[in-house]
Amino acid sequence: MKDEIASLLSHELEEQEGKAPVESIGLDKVELLGKLRKLFETQPLAVLATQSETAPYVSLVAFASDEKLKYILFSTTKATRKYENLSANPVVSLLIDNRKNTIEDFRDAVAVTAMGKIEPVEDFERKIMENIYLMKHPHLVDFLHSPTNAFLKIHVEKYIVVTRFQHVVEVSV
Repeated sequence: MKDEIASLLSHELEEQEGKAPVESIGLDKVELLGKLRKLFETQPLAVLATQSETAPYVSLVAFASDEKLKYILFSTTKATRKYENLSANPVVSLLIDNRKNTIEDFRDAVAVTAMGKIEPVEDFERKIMENIYLMKHPHLVDFLHSPTNAFLKIHVEKYIVVTRFQHVVEVSV
């Protein structure tokens, strides 16, 4: 999977005024999102970045995504710094990667940053979203249904995909 993503991305960097170079995409958006979906299915955890008044804060979350990758779901205890930060500032990023902490990661690892805003899971969609989440994490059913937890979704605006340690592709959803 990781080699498939790396081999399908072009290697030409496009210079954009006022921005870091972004790799031009070597496959279409639908195909890239399909590759991301497969990566997301294999990774149980991601790193969520939130922002407090004074500093960024990162934490691990068990995540799941919807079929179209427009939303990323996770649950968290309300009595946490993470939740406090999310309540004050809903803008987040989430890192999903397949690194193994070996030297080969410099060539083979894929890191995807999802950027978006936190939204509550609404009552009308809760059952569907819970099913998506629990299909991936059935062991977290009690955690998800705890009255002290919040079930949230990130409404993803774009993904930034990094392969070969420095080749970057952005895709809006």
